[in-house]
Amino acid sequence: MKTVSLISVPVTDPQKSKEFYLKMGLHVVREMPLDKDKLWGQMGFPEGDLNITLVTWFPKMPPGSLQAVIVDCENIISEIDRLKNNGIIAGEIDNTPWGNSQPLLTRMKIHGVYTKAQTKK
Repeated sequence: MKTVSLISVPVTDPQKSKEFYLKMGLHVVREMPLDKDKLWGQMGFPEGDLNITLVTWFPKMPPGSLQAVIVDCENIISEIDRLKNNGIIAGEIDNTPWGNSQPLLTRMKIHGVYTKAQTKK
């Protein structure tokens, strides 16, 4: 095993969720129908190989069950400003020590999900 390449993100409305993630800076990797009422929506980050898929079909993964995501960014303040310019309001910044060797992580809440943005050194 080498890496994680895809994470399922449970959503209520795949189209609205796609629009949200586009504003976050992700891009559409693949969209295709699975069934008559299901759509495969795969999105990727600007850098890196990890993709997410917006899912509605896992009974044990209800919308809202994703609680935290860690992303890297150069500057958390600039990133929050960029998100605000795209109509996404982040919650308060919460500086938290993270492990023995990790740099300080900044936590913000976006759409009910705590997002930990690690500022690169």
